[in-house]
Amino acid sequence: MSEITPRLGLPCIQPSQAQKHVTHNEALTQLDTLVQMRVESFGAMTPPTAPDAGETHALGTGATDAWAGHDGQLATWDGGAWTFLVPLDGWCAWGLAEGELRSWTGSAWTALAGGISGDSVAMLGINASADTTNRLTVSADATLLNNAGSDHRLVLNKAAGEDTASLLYQSGWTGHAEMGLAGDTDFHLKVSADGSAWTEALVVDAATGHVSGAAVQDSATDTTPGRLARADHAYGPGNLVGTVTQAGGIPTGAVIESGSNASGAYVRYADGTQICSATVTTSGSGATVCAWAAHFVAGPRVTVSGKGSAAIIATSSAASETGTDLYAFNAGGGQASAEVEVIAMGRWF
Repeated sequence: MSEITPRLGLPCIQPSQAQKHVTHNEALTQLDTLVQMRVESFGAMTPPTAPDAGETHALGTGATDAWAGHDGQLATWDGGAWTFLVPLDGWCAWGLAEGELRSWTGSAWTALAGGISGDSVAMLGINASADTTNRLTVSADATLLNNAGSDHRLVLNKAAGEDTASLLYQSGWTGHAEMGLAGDTDFHLKVSADGSAWTEALVVDAATGHVSGAAVQDSATDTTPGRLARADHAYGPGNLVGTVTQAGGIPTGAVIESGSNASGAYVRYADGTQICSATVTTSGSGATVCAWAAHFVAGPRVTVSGKGSAAIIATSSAASETGTDLYAFNAGGGQASAEVEVIAMGRWF
């Protein structure tokens, strides 16, 4: 019969052995050390001056004093002396000083894969292998992050403004879309066809909330198909009607402007077209001056017609930027005082 057990090396009681309790108690003492094993520290070198009973240390290389010659062994104080055990490959122990679970590899106590330490894990792979860069790796059909009460937030934090905190979307391990904080505190949305050349589709300014990027108009004349219209470059209910302005022939204000004054009414369009209208009573003799409600850039085309049931022939002289002269004649050809309608069409720039 063997004198020790094959795995833990516990002493066995032999047939006809005297004082069997000594062997039995020695085995219990070793079990007390090995089961749920914990050590004060790994790599211990010098015995403590006042150890507690059952105190165990995992010795390093170059142990001194009462531990000399027992490098790499487990030293346990039994209340009166140090006892030593030679660890076997795969034995595990919790280091109180390190707050870490380690296993014996045959030459050293090494942290377990995943680096279990206290309530933290250095890395974790779920159905996949984690590494020092991808410390959390998950291979699954889906990943669910649920709330534990009401709200739930996924936080990506970066160390400094010039660093990156983003979500990268890949296909076949090639990046094609990325969104987040990329090199500053603005929000970026980037896309790539090949994973090498990237286009900033949208950038949201952190200070103003305004957007820019390849997906947005870059000027008032940008009509690239597929781009989003900017409020200052496009038109909607808020700026279709208002004051029409331009710069170099490019509209910079509203699309349609209208108004009226003592000289009549006008409608002005962003493309430069202007129409003025008025109702004028002509003099019975000589010319009647008709001033435009808004000036033209050059003499407009003028249409004049009589108003009412009387037969009137109305005409005008050559029009200028500011107005024209009107004349009205009755059926007999004599100049008459009559109400006439005037419409002038031209350009305001």
